[in-house]
Amino acid sequence: MRKTPPRMARETDLAPGQFLQLAAVDFTGVYAVHLAAKEERLKMTRLSLSLLSGPFLAAIALASAKVVDPQSLTRWQDVPWYLFALVTAFGLLSVLPFLRLIEAVNAHARTARAINNFRLLYATKLRDDLDWSPNLPIDPRFPETYAPLTWPGINVMVMATVNSTYLTVGVTGLSGQEPNALMLMTGILLVALVHYAVYYIRCNVTRRRRLPRNPYRFPNLES
Repeated sequence: MRKTPPRMARETDLAPGQFLQLAAVDFTGVYAVHLAAKEERLKMTRLSLSLLSGPFLAAIALASAKVVDPQSLTRWQDVPWYLFALVTAFGLLSVLPFLRLIEAVNAHARTARAINNFRLLYATKLRDDLDWSPNLPIDPRFPETYAPLTWPGINVMVMATVNSTYLTVGVTGLSGQEPNALMLMTGILLVALVHYAVYYIRCNVTRRRRLPRNPYRFPNLES
């Protein structure tokens, strides 16, 4: 049976400097993930606000063309039905960037978890050889996507409330009902809870996915 020469065995060992290169790549990857997540949230927020401004632009255009009397827009019962239809339609369209925002949050969280799993390959080696390890999480389950008080969670809640307001007002106007504050607030709350339930369920399904394979049996600890 052939024995591995000592020189070849030493060549297979990774020097601490190579692990430091991994750490530099790691920090660059984390920065890129956070930057991409921020850009995606801004894009979806801008798209949602652009869609939600559609009914206002349509009302201004109709009033400027004297198709609609501007005074009629101040009284609920005098607002034309097609304006309520526009409010409902744009409220439904704004659900698309809402869903895309949820998927973007999940995608960036999965990427961050993959980086955490990659960090397991060298964090222990750096701690043993150099008595230093990057001050970054090494748990593949981190970060959790469902975090209501973070910027993505607040963004989702605000978008859910605005979308719910449009849908509630539009459907109430199309049905010809005389609104009151209690009815509108109840409708907005119920529709917003449906929006937020979609966010909660989708993020928790992603969070409960199976952890990446860890052949090195490193402990899943957060540094």
